[in-house]
Amino acid sequence: MKRVTKAVFPVAGLGSRFLPATKASPKEMMPIVDKPLIQYAVEEAVAAGMTDLVFITGRSKRAIEDHFDKAYELETELEMRGKADLLKIVRDTVPSHVNCIYIRQAEALGLGHAVLCAASVVGDEPFAVLLADDLLDSLGGSPVMQQMAEVYNYHRCSVLGVMNVPREQTRQYGIVSTERDSGEVQRVSGIVEKPKPEDAPSTQAVIGRYILTGRIFDHLRQLEPGAGGELQLTDAIASLLKEEAVLAYQFRGVRYDCGSKLGYLQATVELGLKHPEVGEEFAAFLASRV
Repeated sequence: MKRVTKAVFPVAGLGSRFLPATKASPKEMMPIVDKPLIQYAVEEAVAAGMTDLVFITGRSKRAIEDHFDKAYELETELEMRGKADLLKIVRDTVPSHVNCIYIRQAEALGLGHAVLCAASVVGDEPFAVLLADDLLDSLGGSPVMQQMAEVYNYHRCSVLGVMNVPREQTRQYGIVSTERDSGEVQRVSGIVEKPKPEDAPSTQAVIGRYILTGRIFDHLRQLEPGAGGELQLTDAIASLLKEEAVLAYQFRGVRYDCGSKLGYLQATVELGLKHPEVGEEFAAFLASRV
């Protein structure tokens, strides 16, 4: 049985909603308290047993590579100053048994194209896709990607992380229809990208977590570019549905849309309150402002 050991991180986007902060720095490097968004996603993948991390990068994304690289000068300085705790934090940014692979996406041609860029590394194996914009807090339980890996290991087919959204928000997501109306794991019968509320087949929205079989690459290669010349991952999944099962998994946890300013601020507050170093003082500060 092939287990999921490869994770793909599409990180080539411009992050235009956070300009000017993202003019020279990747949006994935924006910090929530003391860790960048991309590190939360990487930690989630590593906790799920993934050992090959494939970053689909673009221009101005070098900071991501530097973040997960060994920082000789910084480590030497911290060691000389006897700052063992900080040294451990720096060295544990990515575990030693994990392999980081970087692939340049020359043009931003959609999420489907970004995933297709990983085909030469992934081959025909099952793999995960994690969008760092979606920060998922498992509320003390198993990390969401670990939950999804367990579903994949049992059912041996593609798994989409989904959550229910207000019907008026369906135009912001890929929306799935399923063979039954309830249950944590449901078989997908259809998927449509950003439908109008009146046209949405359900309110189950796909968020930025996927486990896909290697067959998805064949469907991505056969896609015709859509609006803006982009390849939509949703369209490839819709095609994949015709030949193999795809499951929708209602994950256990809370999702923060850190691709939006409001979601980013919400994540900062919630994770700041839980932070072992500053949580108590931060809670007191917030209480004083209410």
